[in-house]
Amino acid sequence: MTKKIIIVGATSGIGMAVAQLFIEAGWQVGIAGRREDKLIKIASSAPSQVIYRVIDVCKEDADERLLDLIKQMDGLDYYFHASGIGKQNSRLELPIEVATTETNVTGFVRMVDTAFNYFKENGGGHIGVISSIAGTKGLGAAPAYSATKRFNNAYIQCLVQLAHIQKYPITFTDIKPGFVDTAILNPEKNYPMMMRVPEVAQSIFKALIKKKRKKVIDWRFAILVFFWKCIPDRLWERLRISN
Repeated sequence: MTKKIIIVGATSGIGMAVAQLFIEAGWQVGIAGRREDKLIKIASSAPSQVIYRVIDVCKEDADERLLDLIKQMDGLDYYFHASGIGKQNSRLELPIEVATTETNVTGFVRMVDTAFNYFKENGGGHIGVISSIAGTKGLGAAPAYSATKRFNNAYIQCLVQLAHIQKYPITFTDIKPGFVDTAILNPEKNYPMMMRVPEVAQSIFKALIKKKRKKVIDWRFAILVFFWKCIPDRLWERLRISN
């Protein structure tokens, strides 16, 4: 039987690249995002495999739209949440902080909980999300982004425990990329160890297929995260990390 996946945040960057890999692998793919023109373009490339739905995760009807898409697909095996925003904001411009929180926290919870409850009531499934290595420690250059990614990490851990306690057959993958060459980054800044979208998408595809619990992309950032965790908070809070 053909597997089915829904990818929210599929209109650009990593989400779009991952969607293309699942289409090439022969899956039935549901794609969602805010930009209908992008969704139509992807769907037209494989009309027998792809169904799209315009969904803005910050809108209160986003959960209903996700359930409608699941119904259109006649069921679901995988849910992948690739929707997220973030900017460096050392000046604490309030609109940036609020928009980041609304998307990466409220929108994240709205969609992931909807997928969780669907799987709980329909025999189980797999939930994958993109968080970030930025959630490892608080980053003063990007307060809301860093904090919301930490929230993503902790929230998925909570759901893993909840599924275990309640004996729901739901599995999870938390994807933690380093710097990826997408529109989320400031083109005027130089980022260390920059990765390209196609390679990152391949790593995510493999991690989802294998149902890895956590995946840091790539090995260089895995080493970096290991050492970040070893730094005492008192020292970390005095480091001059500007990028």
